Amino acid sequence: MVLKTLRIGLIPGDGIGREVIPAARRVLEALPASLKLKFEFTHLDAGFETFQKTGAALPDRTVEVLKKECDGAMFGAVSSPSVKTAGYSSPIVALRKRMNLHANVRPVKSTLSRSATTAHLKPIDLVIVRENTEDLYVKEERTYDTPDGPVAEAIKRISTKASRKIATTAGEIALRRQRIRDSTGVKPNEGQTAPRVTITHKSNVLSQSDGLFRECAQAVLKQDQFKSLIVDEQIVDSMVYKLFQVPESYDVIVAPNLYGDILSDGAAALVGSLGLVPSANVGSDFVIGEPCHGSAPDIEGKGIANPIASIRSAALLLEFLGEEQAAAAVHQAVDACLEEGLIITPDLGGKSSTEEVLLDVLKRM
Repeated sequence: MVLKTLRIGLIPGDGIGREVIPAARRVLEALPASLKLKFEFTHLDAGFETFQKTGAALPDRTVEVLKKECDGAMFGAVSSPSVKTAGYSSPIVALRKRMNLHANVRPVKSTLSRSATTAHLKPIDLVIVRENTEDLYVKEERTYDTPDGPVAEAIKRISTKASRKIATTAGEIALRRQRIRDSTGVKPNEGQTAPRVTITHKSNVLSQSDGLFRECAQAVLKQDQFKSLIVDEQIVDSMVYKLFQVPESYDVIVAPNLYGDILSDGAAALVGSLGLVPSANVGSDFVIGEPCHGSAPDIEGKGIANPIASIRSAALLLEFLGEEQAAAAVHQAVDACLEEGLIITPDLGGKSSTEEVLLDVLKRM
């Protein structure tokens, strides 16, 4: 039997990243032999502790190995210093820039079980696709004096190229989600008859910048390759309200950088814990899976960190590497664990350990 080899860089980072990334690795290694996959893993350094030891939060070697030797990567978590630290900047932000990762993809999914802490009675299964390179995050600011005191200004940059690219990514994700549903027999959200992409913007006020984003996204999603999609749009403030009121109405949401950042963090509250929420940083030829939680120093070393976000991030990694069947196998095992609701970590109101959750997921694979 000929096996396909995937070379994965593992960047545990700080804190509980060193506990959940090994869990994700074990899940990848446990994929059924029928999928004909094998993995080669390379351990790489990044994070605040790496900065303290070496003076670099993101060593050049880490980037070089990712570019030359890896098909994808998993990133754990990063600690942020509590005071301004000369020479330090976030390694994951730097990694996104140096690896040209234009999209941050964050699925938000709940399951109905006795462990559920969400107030919503209907399952939530949506994805927020956030443009990752521009908007206010270009960090071009200035402050100048006026007779009435200092005034600060910031550049909000929206480009045709980046807007078209993120809309294309959102459309492709919607189509892939439907393929995975079809292959596993999972039904779409209630009331949805086809995969849907919702364009989020504020073009009623920002007619040039957000207006350009809206126009580009609409043009891309009208192309023949996306003809099976339902495409709608939502003003961002109304989007926030509806996301919390009827999250089950959404499938894929695409937004500029700032709105996507706010919506994705808020949406995590809908499912009860950041310990459940994965993400992927996606470029044209590389992807990094990354759980959305932080380094959680308060529980570091206690063996109770929730590994689900990391495991789901590994499934996302597989999706973007074209291994949809393998991704579906991981998603199904995680969902079954959560639906039963017997093996759950303290962040969800349980008493299970990281290892117990991992073993339960492995058993279901």
